Amino acid sequence: MASWSEFASDEPRLADAIRVLIQQYGPGLGYLATVRADGGPRVHPVSPVITDEGLFCFVVDSPKRRDLERDGRYALHSFPPEDSDDEAYVAGRARPVTDQARVDQLAGNLRAAPQVDWRLFEFTVDVAMVARHGSNGATPLAAGDRSERPAVQVWLDPAGAIGAPEGSAAAGPKRRGRRRAVEEAPVPAS
Repeated sequence: MASWSEFASDEPRLADAIRVLIQQYGPGLGYLATVRADGGPRVHPVSPVITDEGLFCFVVDSPKRRDLERDGRYALHSFPPEDSDDEAYVAGRARPVTDQARVDQLAGNLRAAPQVDWRLFEFTVDVAMVARHGSNGATPLAAGDRSERPAVQVWLDPAGAIGAPEGSAAAGPKRRGRRRAVEEAPVPAS
């Protein structure tokens, strides 16, 4: 599992594209998917915070916070832009930030109300993706026209496997070295 800063260092253009889509309306806005106790999905609008140090989210006492405390798996999807169907997606694990100095710094910088029962989580990055749908948006795909496929860029952290418990064999060996980016260009219809 990579931190946001590790991911951004490895793939700065992709990280910047994700940041732009998440922060397109000013503060960060996205849909956070968590895993309920029964294993089902739960989706919530949130205001993620992207800094040079990481990807964070202040989460009030709620079902989504309990989901993250119990099972840290998450997926974050950008709000749709008004003028396109471009999208950003990040997935990994959320963990509570326990460094009080870091919590205080982010809370102060972002004016997080101290009287509110919130907890700060940092989101690691196992998968990051941006899809650019072009001038016609996703409409051709919905209509069955495959001639205009989106341009998709995906980054995978080879040291992590989503859904595998940390340290398990399924999570794969810890590896050093460059993480990989996979780019898929639009594919013409056959």
